[in-house]
Amino acid sequence: MGVGERLKEERERLGFSQTEFAAVAGASKNSQYNYEKGERSPDAAYLAAVAEKGVDILYVVTGVPTPQVVYGATAAEDNLVNQYRALPEADQATVDRILGAMWQQSSKGKE
Repeated sequence: MGVGERLKEERERLGFSQTEFAAVAGASKNSQYNYEKGERSPDAAYLAAVAEKGVDILYVVTGVPTPQVVYGATAAEDNLVNQYRALPEADQATVDRILGAMWQQSSKGKE
């Protein structure tokens, strides 16, 4: 499997269409198509842009997944983790408090 195939796999894992993904990366749909077909290679600016959306760049380039990426997670779980990672630290702390309170509330009903 080449770079283009892995890039397509990552795009699909994150739930983007080719058009949406190209827009996120500042590329044309035609460029996106060519990257995924292996006819062209994305540049560093493109890779940096898609990395911000949760693409595992190490995996795309080398075929070796970054250890922190959770493969086997559902698309919803993966999306949730990627959204959480994109939040500023203060917002992550707020989410942690909310989830902690929800977990405590749900645990009370199981006792």
